[in-house]
Parts: sequence; structure tokens; C-alpha cells
Amino acid sequence: MKKATFYHAGCPVCVNAEQELLNLVDTSKVNLEVVHLGEHANRIPGAEDAGVKSVPALVLDNGSVLHINHGATMAQVKG
Repeated sequence: MKKATFYHAGCPVCVNAEQELLNLVDTSKVNLEVVHLGEHANRIPGAEDAGVKSVPALVLDNGSVLHINHGATMAQVKG
């Protein structure tokens, strides 16, 4: 099964992107993890290491990072 991680910070842009993504992804084929960086700040370094520059972003298991409708930079997420 493929794996993807969706990172967001809880802003309206991020929440909308999350809902749209959840409606599109076939979870029988993709293990989709959703990470709210505002609630799990300890995951920020891992997101950055994966190549996330802004949120919302989807990181695929092949290493591709898809930045979706720029909501916040990682510096803004760190606060």
C-alpha cells in the first residue's frame, strides 16, 4: 500500500484542502496520515526534512512534496 502524509496548520485554507483531499483519496490504496502541525509541533522537523516549505502540503512515499494552495510558511507555523 502506498503512503502519503498531509501536513497542515489548521488554518481555513489547510482545513479545506484536508477535506477535499480526504474526499479524493482511495484509502484502500493509500495510507494517508494527516498531521496538524499546530497540535503536533514535534513533527515540524520531520516535515521540513521531507521538504515541506509551506502548508498545506502532501508528501508522497516516493519523496515528492506537493505544496497545495499556499497557506503558511514553515516559519509562520513555528510561530
